[in-house]
Amino acid sequence: MSSDGLTLYEFDARYRKEFGVICGVDEAGRGPLAGPVACAAVILGSEEIEGVNDSKKITEKKREILYGEIMKKAKAVSVELVWPETIDRINILEATMLGMKRAVEKLPFTPDIVLIDGNRLPDIDVAEEYVIHGDARSASIAAASIIAKVTRDRIMREYAMEFPEYGFEKHKGYGTKAHYEALREFGITPIHRLSFLKNFK
Repeated sequence: MSSDGLTLYEFDARYRKEFGVICGVDEAGRGPLAGPVACAAVILGSEEIEGVNDSKKITEKKREILYGEIMKKAKAVSVELVWPETIDRINILEATMLGMKRAVEKLPFTPDIVLIDGNRLPDIDVAEEYVIHGDARSASIAAASIIAKVTRDRIMREYAMEFPEYGFEKHKGYGTKAHYEALREFGITPIHRLSFLKNFK
C-alpha cells in the first residue's frame, strides 16, 4: 500500500486509465564510490507480479527471483549503465538523468507517459512526471528499481572477482569502513569514481 492509500498496481492503473501505456524509471547506485549508476525503464503488462516493491525493502535473494519474473512478464525492459568516467565528467545527478533518458530511448516502443522516481526529470521527448518515493508507490517504478539494483549488484560481484581485496561483493561499492580501509591499503581502482574521492586521505 502506498502513501496514497493505493496499492502499487492501483497507482499505476490510475495513470494507465488516463494516459495509456506507462513506463516506470528508477536507478541504482547514485551513492557508491565505485562502479556504474544503473538506470532501468520498465513497461509492465496487465499481469501483476506478486512481491514487487521498492528494491531496498526486499532481500537480495527475493530481488533475484523478482528480476526473473519481471524480465519474463514485462512488455519491455531497458537498462542503461553510466560509468565512472562519465560520472566524474558531468557529475552524478547529470549522469543519472542521462542514464534514465537513454534507458527510455532504448525501449522497443514508446510509452505514453514515463513515471520517474525522485524529484527531477530527464530531458526526454515523452510525457513524463516525477513521483517522489515512486519506488514505494508505483509498481512500474518498483519493478525498474529491482531491475536496476540486480543489474548493478551483479556487475559489482563480477568486479569483486577482479579486485578481490576490496570486498565489492559485500558493500557493492558503497563507502563502508571496510571499503575505505581497502582504499587506503590498495589504492584507487579504474572503477572508482574520482569525483567521489576528492577528499579521501
